Amino acid sequence: MKKILFILAITLTVAVTSCEKGPGEGGKSKITGKIWVENYNTLNHIYDTYELKSEYPGVDRDVYLIFGDDISYGMKATAGPDGRFDFDYLRPGDYTLYTESKDTNRFSVSGITSMVVKISLGDKKTADAGTILVFK
Repeated sequence: MKKILFILAITLTVAVTSCEKGPGEGGKSKITGKIWVENYNTLNHIYDTYELKSEYPGVDRDVYLIFGDDISYGMKATAGPDGRFDFDYLRPGDYTLYTESKDTNRFSVSGITSMVVKISLGDKKTADAGTILVFK
């Protein structure tokens, strides 16, 4: 009888501890943020001088959310008319947000780079990723 109770206790312990979930969908928290676009005119290619032409909310820009240490995004949101985006129903953990932007430093062959924000959701119900600045 003691053996059976011991095996049952170990089985329940393994079952309970293996149910811990890391970052991802299924929780009660959310991440919010905003995308802001700045559009520059190139004044001089030799001296890399620019002039701000216009700035506006990042309407219809896609924002991607990576759960923890995943190598690919798990959710995608599209910014609304005011540039705001939300990721709802998240569990506590570490997240990475990213969106595409023109590469103003010309480090990439494609001319596009990722603007990345790391954010940690602890016991907070809502975490603000702030304003993500992108270039056009």
